[in-house]
Amino acid sequence: MQPVHVWIRSEARGTERRAPVVPADVPALLDAGFEVTVEESPQRIFPIEEYDAAGASVVAEGTWTDAPHDAYVLGIKELPDEPESLRHQHIYFAHAFKGQEDARRTLERFRRGGGRLLDIEYLTDTDGKRVVAFGYWAGYMGAALGVLHLAGTLTAPLHPMAKHELDEHLEQAGKAGADELLALVTGARGRSGRGAQRALVTASVPITRWDRQETRDLHKQALLGHDLLVNCVVTHTPTTPFVEHADLEHERRLRVLADVTCDVTGPTNMLPVNTEITTWQEPVRQLHAGNPEHGSAPLEVIAIDNLPSLLPREASEGFSADLTPHLLGLADEGGPSGPWRAAGRAFDQALAELDA
Repeated sequence: MQPVHVWIRSEARGTERRAPVVPADVPALLDAGFEVTVEESPQRIFPIEEYDAAGASVVAEGTWTDAPHDAYVLGIKELPDEPESLRHQHIYFAHAFKGQEDARRTLERFRRGGGRLLDIEYLTDTDGKRVVAFGYWAGYMGAALGVLHLAGTLTAPLHPMAKHELDEHLEQAGKAGADELLALVTGARGRSGRGAQRALVTASVPITRWDRQETRDLHKQALLGHDLLVNCVVTHTPTTPFVEHADLEHERRLRVLADVTCDVTGPTNMLPVNTEITTWQEPVRQLHAGNPEHGSAPLEVIAIDNLPSLLPREASEGFSADLTPHLLGLADEGGPSGPWRAAGRAFDQALAELDA
């Protein structure tokens, strides 16, 4: 039986600094009989020399297209636009199963090439719960950016940093008056919600915590009575949005939406007042100028879809620790099982729905 081959590709997005598997976790795969190949990358937070020292094979950037047919090509974010046909099994966050923008083209590329997409978002256990995610650090970073913007200390373009640096900025913001803000975290009990709360606590910002019950029994005026909304709710079924266009003219204190979920182009967007991501170059965008006559403040949004990459080392280490044991499951006798089988079913269903 051929060893399982995991090919860690470079990232196409210039602001993507994370790694799905860190050098320290490569030996666990090698010891299990895996073959591990890592592409060179000019932006990855971990130097290629560390992967080489850990025993991985090192190849040139972007050579995954020539990888052996049975290799699992592992990444974080979207693939480059070429090639048009994808023949490998790819593991990454594709955001292509809920009708998002460009989802059809992504799936068509796999169908043309005969490849498969094992979307990390759909690696779930028997209860349907995700087994690996960057959520904690996404929530942490999203809430942090919201606080720093409201404190007037957020500068663009954004740059990756270490957690201790970010925490110093948050503590200073708290001392400078951010502790008088009111923040609401939706999805407070999830990974992202817990991360968001930790950042807000660091800045001494008072927190209102909403989870399933509160978001189901939505109290719009209570929501609009906060300065900052940190949205950490992921849903696969359309439900009542948190902030709609009709809410913008109402009396409200709400000034900043930090959309950690960032599902801005899908039908389950909980903040339909925004339908575009923001970027490291322009992290904040105004959605509404406000209306003093109605007591509504200007409303801005932060919707960066790779927030954890701003804390790349911490985010990668935590993610790799969770993902590596599941990668070992790719070698199960009879083929990948458990969460991998769940991800495969999600892909097959998405393909079937293309022509429905």
